Formats: sequence, C-alpha cells, structure tokens
Amino acid sequence: MTIEPAMQRWRRAVAATESEQMGAMLLLTATIVAIAWANISGSYERFWSTDVKLSLGDSAVHLDLYHLVNDALMAFFFFAVGLEVKRELTIGALTDRSRAIVPAAAAAAGLALPALVFWIVAGSSGAAHAWGVVISTDTAFLVGALALIRPSHPARLRVFLLTLAVVDDIGALGAIALFYTDEVRVGPLAVALAALALIAMVRFLPSGRGPLYTTLAVVVWFGLHEAGVHATLAGVAVALLIPVAEPARHDVERVVELTRAFRQSPNPAYAAAASRQLRDSISINERLQRSFGPYVAYVILPVFALANAGVVLDGPTLERSLTSSLTWGVVAGLVVGKLVGITGATMLVRRTGIGVLAPGLTIGRIAGGAALSGIGFTISLLIVGIAIESPALQDEARVGVLMASVIAFVLGWLILSSLDRRHPVTQPGATLLRPFDPRRDHYFGRPDAPLVLVEYGDFECPFCSKATGMVTEVVNHFGDEIAWVWRHLPLRQHHPHAELAARAYEAADRQGRRNEMSGMMWANQDHLERLDLVRYADEIGLDLDRFELDLDSDDVAERVAEDEEDADLMDLDGTPTFFVGTRRHIGHWDAPTMIAALEASRSS
Repeated sequence: MTIEPAMQRWRRAVAATESEQMGAMLLLTATIVAIAWANISGSYERFWSTDVKLSLGDSAVHLDLYHLVNDALMAFFFFAVGLEVKRELTIGALTDRSRAIVPAAAAAAGLALPALVFWIVAGSSGAAHAWGVVISTDTAFLVGALALIRPSHPARLRVFLLTLAVVDDIGALGAIALFYTDEVRVGPLAVALAALALIAMVRFLPSGRGPLYTTLAVVVWFGLHEAGVHATLAGVAVALLIPVAEPARHDVERVVELTRAFRQSPNPAYAAAASRQLRDSISINERLQRSFGPYVAYVILPVFALANAGVVLDGPTLERSLTSSLTWGVVAGLVVGKLVGITGATMLVRRTGIGVLAPGLTIGRIAGGAALSGIGFTISLLIVGIAIESPALQDEARVGVLMASVIAFVLGWLILSSLDRRHPVTQPGATLLRPFDPRRDHYFGRPDAPLVLVEYGDFECPFCSKATGMVTEVVNHFGDEIAWVWRHLPLRQHHPHAELAARAYEAADRQGRRNEMSGMMWANQDHLERLDLVRYADEIGLDLDRFELDLDSDDVAERVAEDEEDADLMDLDGTPTFFVGTRRHIGHWDAPTMIAALEASRSS
C-alpha cells in the first residue's frame, strides 16, 4: 500500500490495469501461436530442440532452446516473483497478520486440496507424482483476466488475489525445490551457497553493487544447475536476499534539497547528484521490480508460452486426452480444487473469527476470484516438463492445463458477472460512515456551520503536513461558515510513530492543548519518539505526569482506535483522505479545488 493522494492512486491503478491487460493478451497470443505452430508445421519441435552452449570459464552447460527458456530465461521470472515475495513479507500485505491471514489460509487450502483432487482422479495414470502441476496459480493470467472481466470495484478482490498468489508462489517454489529436484551434487551446491552468502553482504558496499549482484547471480545459477537443483530457483534465492525498505524521510528531503539547488544553479554536478539521490531513495528491490516487470510480462512469459504450449491437437492426442485420467486430474485439480479450497477456507476462517474480509468483499466475489485462480498456466506447464518424462503423458497434462485455464476463466467470468447483475457492490468509503458529531469530534469552527470538511490523517504523513496549509486557507476563506474535523488514521505499517503521535494529540486535548501539540508534531515529523513527545508536552506547558498517564491509558488508545475502525470499514487506505460534508472527495486537494468542492456541496 503506497501512501499517496487519491488522484495519484487512481492513475496508478488505471496504468496497472492497462499493463495487466496487455501482458495477459501477449501471453494468450503466444499460446495460440504455439498451438498453431505445433499443429501446422513440424518445425516446432526441431526449433526448440536446437542446441545451445552456455559456458563460464572451463565449465560449460549444454542446453537446447526449450531448456534454455525453462531453466535460464524463467530464472528471471522467478527472480521477479522472489522480489515481490520479499517485498510483501517485509513491508507489504503479508506483514499485517489480520489482513494476511484470510488470503494466506485460502492459498494454503488452494495448494493442498487441488493436489489431493488430482491424486484421487489421476492416481492410476502413472503420473500421480505430478500433483505439483495443479497447485499454482498463474498471477499474470489471473490479474489479466480480472482486468478483462472488470467486475464492479475490483480493487479489494485484486489485493486479496495478489496476496493469495504470493503465498501460492511460495508453496509452488517450495514444491519444486523439495519434490522435483534430482540427486544433489554437493560441490556445485556449496559454490552456489557461497555466492548467495556474498550476495547477502553486497548491500553493505558503498558502490558497484549492481555489477556484483549480476556476477554472483550468474554463479548461483550455474552452481544450482550443476548441483542438480532446478536452476530457476536461483532467481528466487537471489531475490530474497535483495534488500527492501520504505523510502527514508531524510533521503526524500535530500532529493528536494538537491533539486532546489539545481533549480537555483543548473549544472551537471547538481543534476547528477539529484538523480543519484532520487534513485538511491528507493530500495533496490523496488527499482528492480519496476525494471524487470515489463520484460517479464511482455517478453519472458510470452516466450515461455511459445516454447511450452505447443501441443499437437491431432485426433490421437485429443482422443487420449479426453479419456485420460491425467488430463481430467489436472482439470479437476485446478478448477474444482482451487474453487472449493480457496472459497471453503475463506468461509471457515471468516466464520471462526480468525480473520475478516476487507470492506466490499463477499464470499461470492471470493468464489469468482477462486475460480479464476484455476488458471495455472505458467508454473503448471513448467512442472509438466520437470515431473513427467513421457512425451505422450506430457501432452495429456498440457491439454489438461489448457482446458482448465479456459474453464477457470469462463467460470470466474460467469460468477463475477452474475454477482454484478444480482448484487451490485456499493463503493466502500464513498459516504462518511459516521457524520460530524460536535460532542465527540475534534473540530475547528462553529458546531452548526453549514459546511463541514472532515480529514482522516496521520501525524507522520508528509502529505498531511502539506495539507495543513490548504486547510488553513480554506478555513480563512469560509470563516465561520465551515467546521474542519480531524480524525485519526495512523498508517502503522509505513509510519511506526503515527499511532503514538495520535495518542499524544488526545492526551494533550485532555489538558486543552491539542492545537499546540499538533503544531509541534507537524513541525518535527522526523522526531516523534516518546521522549520527543514528552519534550513537546513540556514545552507547551502540560502537566507531564498527567500527560504520560493519559498517553498510556486505555481510554486514549480506544479513542484513536475508534477512528481507525471507521476508516477501515470505509476502506480508506491512504492519508490524507477528505470528506466534503458526508461525501468522499476524490481528486486534488489544493485550496482552490477544495473551496470549489465545498461551494458545490451547498446546492447538493
């Protein structure tokens, strides 16, 4: 969750949707081309059997083009997956237990039940050990399908499914490492492990980290390949050692200082320094995700589909597949196993009270997403090539993956479209859940003012700090015709001191000095530790003993929590968020825009 104004979040969401649609369409196009190529020309197999030699010093690896794609090129795909997993585990959705437990439990069931269904149906096929084919969801096709279907207000469902897909990927990668790895050779594995240990220390170097990461990553790939471990896991192993962190405030402020210096005195030195500081303020994990993302979506995955989806759909193959327990095991595992496993686990976790669904999500919409999760394309096809040796059985399994992907898409589309027609979703957060209450709210202005501006904010949020100037200008413009209301929304995941700052505001309010305390905190956003807050309380003349008692009191903590719970029910995920009267303000929040919105609310 990125903290940014609503208009920026909306533009980013639109761009992400368009990118996902494009990636899914390229993947689908490559699949169709591969099937057509394999059925029209006999050159498909010959082309992908072309020999390629990879060498490092005296060591050399001979691969054909098919294995070059699956073992080497797909390492970049797994590198991108690993970067996403590391980010989500460190600063993303999987750091918040209450938010992550439902999709995590659903993903676990969506791994186990498909494997069980496959084993039951395909147990007599001679390929029961290939249960890994049905455990993974293709994230690219999943989000692309969601973008194409366009269900009402898909944001929360998309977040749920992406969180589920991350856990799903972890399970699939673990299965490849534990169950689909040949005999391990100790010497090359030791080399790979030594290279990984060096990668873990690269972060401490002052410069030259990029080339060293690249060199060591190549060593890891060769080491794992020669050790007998599936070499694509090199991508994951390296990615999990790449550091990730939220931008530090002092780094961002340094960018501002250098940019200001460049504006005042444009020269190459300032330009280079500002560019370098801007780049370094974003963690290497997120820079790499942004750099690799387009290549993975637009090049690597389509090439993988081109190399793996070329099933000859002639009469004998189709006849074998339609009567094959392996084919129907794959279909049942992906379509039935994913749908029942994910939906059932979500219902169970929700009913037991262990976790809750985000506002706007229903079991029906979870079922639609669970159906789409049966699109197991990428890793499913990869495991087909790893787990099954017989070319005939491989074709049967690939037909099952293709059939399951089509069925899963159609089923998901039918469920979500039907729900949109029968039970339209009201956008959460469009209307203020709890109207302004002068007896309870913190406000400035007349309690019976005709205009009301409600702000949900965070004392450690830089955007909220900037918004204080706008609020002052708006209040001065309307005078006693407006009441401005402050409510707490501390974004704990990004701002570790925000919740304590909110409680300090409440504690100061109990001594009638909340405005003075908020002024001190806005002026010192980088210094909101407990000792800092006590010092500010002393400077504005508060009784320190009483202040500290109130700071730690359950009443004050509950007062902050009440605002947070309202924000959560309205699905507010960023600060500042404004409501003009009782309607959520979407768009820019500069003073002229906000004044115009308030004026327009008079006649509504």
